[in-house]
Amino acid sequence: MPVIVQDYKWEQTDSAVFVSVPLKGMSASQVDVFSTDEYLKVRFPPFLFEAFLFAPVEDDKSTATIKKGEMLFTLQKRSKEMWSHLTVKHADKETLKDLRLRAIQAAQEKAVARSKAKAEKVQEEKKYTLDTMMKLEDEERATIQKMKAGERNRAAAELEAWKMQQSAREEEEAGRRRKQAKESERMTEEQRSRKPGLPSLPKSSQTTRAVQQGLQNCSRKEKRADLPAPRSSGAIKIHFTPRVFPTALRESRVPEEEEWLKKQAEIRRGGVCADLHEFEDLSEEERNPDWLKEKGDKLFVAGNYQAAINVYDLALRLNGKIPALYSNRAACHLKMRNLHKAIEDSSKALELLTPPVADNAGARMKAHVRRGTAFCELELYVEGLQDYQAALKIDPGNSALQADTQKIRATIQGGSETSKT
Repeated sequence: MPVIVQDYKWEQTDSAVFVSVPLKGMSASQVDVFSTDEYLKVRFPPFLFEAFLFAPVEDDKSTATIKKGEMLFTLQKRSKEMWSHLTVKHADKETLKDLRLRAIQAAQEKAVARSKAKAEKVQEEKKYTLDTMMKLEDEERATIQKMKAGERNRAAAELEAWKMQQSAREEEEAGRRRKQAKESERMTEEQRSRKPGLPSLPKSSQTTRAVQQGLQNCSRKEKRADLPAPRSSGAIKIHFTPRVFPTALRESRVPEEEEWLKKQAEIRRGGVCADLHEFEDLSEEERNPDWLKEKGDKLFVAGNYQAAINVYDLALRLNGKIPALYSNRAACHLKMRNLHKAIEDSSKALELLTPPVADNAGARMKAHVRRGTAFCELELYVEGLQDYQAALKIDPGNSALQADTQKIRATIQGGSETSKT
């Protein structure tokens, strides 16, 4: 049975009540306080102070402090009046029991209201985050459209300038050719006038063209005489390897690599979402899992992990066969301490990253490290060590992985020595 505290003190004004309860040498960590508008309880075993208040008070505006070994309560009265007593007098046990149950029920209702208000606040924050993300996307889309328009205008201006330059060059070339034709015609007339016994030819356009043609034929013959004889024909055979991976054929695993390439080709051909009617309101970009992955990566870098998870969720609903989406979502869950979800996503990424080949080695290493980190955070160090050893096997020269693996191994050994002791 608890010891009831009787040596408390109380004072009042017309608007407030001041109660002082001695703590009997107890520390603040040992004191449990429960209060409502009509009930006040202070419990510090084996002592108990309980008061069924004379009139209701404003519990939200009341305060409690610990000072010099005493618990001091300042209770704000609901109505301005002077109380004759601090507690209800001459009440039977059933009445006190009803008052106590009513106080507990009021406290529960207040806790439910507080929880509901917190949930509404979280929902409002999520809505604000989504609105902010959509606003950023609209601004980014507008910036891209503006850049495209600028590029189109610049390209059109460059094309127009090039056309004008080409026209000027063509006119200049035509003028040069006319000048050369006139000069050639003048030289031909001078040569004919110097030869005796030859009658002068009439200056007609037909004669001029014949003379020019003869000069050109002579010039071509002279040039042909200077050229070397053509080489004999031949054929050079070139063989191209159909290999995609850079590994030498004797060191590679051809069946595994071909299976991996086949899986990647299936992913690129299209997602696994059978019904796209629910995504009709999305734009063409928002239906692209690769675009959504880049958006989620940007949100992760900005520290907005919940928004990044929402984006990765949408991308996985469109195509659930992309390992990077699961691995990146696991990183977000790690940041938010959703450790079991991080393990689940990392395991799914590793399942999709099969068969193990050189092309997916980096992705497999990240997935092992993220799952191993989640195991270690859950104090499952043996499982975490296995994942870190698998990552170290992929990249043996990684000094950071070596150091982390050694720390986990030392933690396991230290725990084993402690348990033996």
